[in-house]
Amino acid sequence: MAMTIPGSEHFSSRPIDPDVLAAGLPDSLPVHSVTQEQIDALDPLTYEVVRHRLWSVTDEMGEALKRMSGSPIVTDANDFDFAICDEVGQEVQVGLYNTMLAGAVDLAVYWTLQHRVRNPGVKEGDMFLCNDPWVGGGLHQNDVIVYQPIFHDGKLFAWTSAICHEPDLGGVGLGSFSPAAQDVFSEALPTPPIKVVRDFEIQDDVAEAWIRRSRVPLLVNLDLRAKVGANTVGRKRLHAVIDQYGADTVKAVMKRMMSDAEGRLRGKLRNLPDGSWSATGYQDQSHAGDRAVHQITVKMTKADDHLTFDFTGTDEQAGLINCTYAGLRGGVMLALMPMLANDIPWSAGGLMRCFDLISEEGTINNATFPAAVSRAPIGPAWSTGSLVAECLSQMMDRTVEFGDRVQAGCCGTHDTAVLAGLDQRGEVPTPFLNIVMDVMAAGYGGRPGADGMDTGGLFCIPMGRIPDVEMTEYLYPLMTLWRREEPDSGGPGRHRGGVSGSSAFIPYGTDLPVGLVVASSGKGVSQNTGLAGGYPGNTAVGVVARDAGVKRLLAEGTLPLRLAELAGSQDLQACYGETQVAPDDLLYLHWQGGGGYGDPLLREPELVAHDHAEGKVTSTGAEASYGVVLRDDAVDRTATEALRTRLREERRARSTADVAPGPSHAPSTGKRLDDNLVAVGVDGVEVVACAHCGRQLGDPRTDTVLTLARFEGPTSNAGSHVTDDPGQYVDDEIVFRQLCCPGCYTAIYSGVVPAAHPQHVIDLDRYVQA
Repeated sequence: MAMTIPGSEHFSSRPIDPDVLAAGLPDSLPVHSVTQEQIDALDPLTYEVVRHRLWSVTDEMGEALKRMSGSPIVTDANDFDFAICDEVGQEVQVGLYNTMLAGAVDLAVYWTLQHRVRNPGVKEGDMFLCNDPWVGGGLHQNDVIVYQPIFHDGKLFAWTSAICHEPDLGGVGLGSFSPAAQDVFSEALPTPPIKVVRDFEIQDDVAEAWIRRSRVPLLVNLDLRAKVGANTVGRKRLHAVIDQYGADTVKAVMKRMMSDAEGRLRGKLRNLPDGSWSATGYQDQSHAGDRAVHQITVKMTKADDHLTFDFTGTDEQAGLINCTYAGLRGGVMLALMPMLANDIPWSAGGLMRCFDLISEEGTINNATFPAAVSRAPIGPAWSTGSLVAECLSQMMDRTVEFGDRVQAGCCGTHDTAVLAGLDQRGEVPTPFLNIVMDVMAAGYGGRPGADGMDTGGLFCIPMGRIPDVEMTEYLYPLMTLWRREEPDSGGPGRHRGGVSGSSAFIPYGTDLPVGLVVASSGKGVSQNTGLAGGYPGNTAVGVVARDAGVKRLLAEGTLPLRLAELAGSQDLQACYGETQVAPDDLLYLHWQGGGGYGDPLLREPELVAHDHAEGKVTSTGAEASYGVVLRDDAVDRTATEALRTRLREERRARSTADVAPGPSHAPSTGKRLDDNLVAVGVDGVEVVACAHCGRQLGDPRTDTVLTLARFEGPTSNAGSHVTDDPGQYVDDEIVFRQLCCPGCYTAIYSGVVPAAHPQHVIDLDRYVQA
């Protein structure tokens, strides 16, 4: 019989029907199922009690994983997740940690039931290990899942899984990131599902073969056993629930949980406006030496109670900035769960029934084998989630009920830096490898009614944390000179984006150079986009200060706190690259904040003064971005009014507005569309007008797009927090583009994008129909 080769099939072109999958299983693997009548017969009290018991099982699994793992990625940063699935793999309950993983777990179980039942078999006491992104479970090879079938009375009843990011699984690059990778063979080896546990016992031969590949085998070994332990906890706790309430009742609750999640999400969708919304984003560079930008685009269509996400037009796979279908799906879940399902139990198996995906294979967010995919979760999958979030926000911003869930772009990515070398602090020098997790302290996007959270975390890991500095210095031969919030890094807006942070490290405890791999994006093109005229947050910066002289300064009693205080030269790091940090060098990372919401010239001046007092905005930033003049930390009202008038006149002077003055309406009579637009009834038809001056911007009887003034110029116009020289990173022309009301010159759209960015106009039918 011919062997099925992982990577030769694509889930995107073969949607899985769980009922068909269950019906096709051989008689040697009977499954436990229940009827719809048994599900309908559940009494509400029993349902709620058992549902919460299952929820607590996943929480216990997470605690077991954290307590047994030795990796700061798990113990400090919370970059992991876990799930309970039904007999065929549908996700009944997922954890509150890395939400992207919810889009991949079930795929691994589906694949296992399709290809492992006959040989080597799926039996009680088994656990499978997988890190193959084309199979599922995780988004790239460093996402390693251990999952198990759970049997009751000889029938397959459920599955549990535990997954976390491993610090290193081999390959050319440190941390398994190869900045120059062009295919998967330069990265960590993808391993399709293999049995790592048989008859409830870890198989030493498999485990030893697994950890042999890593530069840090002790950590990988601990994580393997931690995931086995978490699944063991899950199995025992689930059996206890079954023993107390009965197998049929527990299974009926599992099915009901997914149906309820589906029903509640569909109910929300019915209360949201039908229509289509689009968003386009970019990855700047695809590998070391590349200087191109790579596009991801999505069109979201909402009809009644269903969403369709169409990614047609996304660029072909390139370099290492690719993800498989699992990553595409995970990116959608990244946005959908916290934004639309924040008050719905995360029964992902039900939530995923509410949308369809359309995607061309061989693209950067649906890559075919053997594409390099090491950047998958923090590259194209994350960008996919950010674009989906932008579309969801545009849709929800038209409503009162869902307006509090609207959010501008968050930090956009995880600014990856891997440091590895020899720790000479002990009697015997030992290798070390550290993935810098300080960058978890990123900024959230601004909202219609609130600023973004400052250094609040990552959109995809709601319970993410940053490691303790002392623990980092205890584990690795590194000294942290500073870790702090950076002013002006949040995107300017009527409600600003959350500020980001920076950290600086020097080798300390080793006389040898430390290897450094950087893998990031959002350095030349913004990924933390604003909404409703809000500006993007800061672009990321990475610098190695050569011959910085820090140890000399420390010996003299001086603690340097700025790059400008250091000697030597500064080596600006590209998006992807590999270098060394010598004993007298310093590594500086400044990651991304959140995008702003609304025109920053509409921000209350007193809020800007408060931000200045809190160190979130500098006096220069207050004037340049917000038009607010501060005298002795207080707002100078007269000077502020004059400056804002001048800044609006500068917008008028620089913009192209080849349109005749249109009629004006009383904006107070209109229906809110977003922060800047209202729909006003005219002769029985809704027209779009400016919410601030009443200028009519579009009539569906005669227009297809909004009539707006347009400006396109250097990125420096976006503010000092955005790189003023994108040419340091990419060859494409990058510009600041702004669309304004031609009446009052309020910003309707503001972005830092390639000059070829397609969104030159705003479609009128996004807001009203003819």
